[in-house]
Amino acid sequence: MKKILISQSEPMNIAPYAQIEEKYGAKIDFRPFFIVEPLTSREFRSQRINILDYTAIVFSARRTIDAFFQLCDELRVKVPDTMKYFCSTEAVAVYLQKHIVYRKRKIFFGTGTPDSIIAQITPKHSGENFLIATSDSSNSDALANLFAKSGLKFKLSVFVKTVSQDLHDLKLSDYDLTVLYNPSDVKSLFENFPDYKADTKFLTFGHQIVKAMEEAGLPIEMKGPAAEIPSVAKALEVWLEANK
Repeated sequence: MKKILISQSEPMNIAPYAQIEEKYGAKIDFRPFFIVEPLTSREFRSQRINILDYTAIVFSARRTIDAFFQLCDELRVKVPDTMKYFCSTEAVAVYLQKHIVYRKRKIFFGTGTPDSIIAQITPKHSGENFLIATSDSSNSDALANLFAKSGLKFKLSVFVKTVSQDLHDLKLSDYDLTVLYNPSDVKSLFENFPDYKADTKFLTFGHQIVKAMEEAGLPIEMKGPAAEIPSVAKALEVWLEANK
């Protein structure tokens, strides 16, 4: 029996993985290597940012939206109705309705790329002062570079942080394959097992994780997403088929 460890919580739609287990006689375990938490008000204050100095905010994830409004409540900051919101995708933009009256606000969204966000801003909104909401582990260089190149006034601000989970009860050598998604997975791995030597194979899913794996000297068995492996479930099928 092949044992596979996936470094995330069990998904709501478990069916594709159950089918894989049945078809290949495999055992798939889910275990998040880290969680994402909002910054405390004290941690946020250390950045010396006054939210009301900004006339527009940029969101790329739902978690940062929740953290932003939670911090505003804690800091007793009343976000003005004139605040403009620029989001990476429509799904992220729609999530704003959890916190504000969506139809009464100025909300814009792109198609998931930094360029698409800039396209929503220039030239009509170029005079705004932008606050770009990030996490402590996200790579916002591409977006920041585009903002700078476009001559926009902006500031990066961290609203959420990654917290490694306790994995000491795990015996990684028991698994034939471990799936990692995020550089924070690698960070958590070595925080829990400082002397870890690669004694399992790794499947990576995501672009940022590859660099982190290479820097850590961890071998990559398979990389995704790709045309032939658009999902983790499909990647597992391909790997299991090749390792019968």
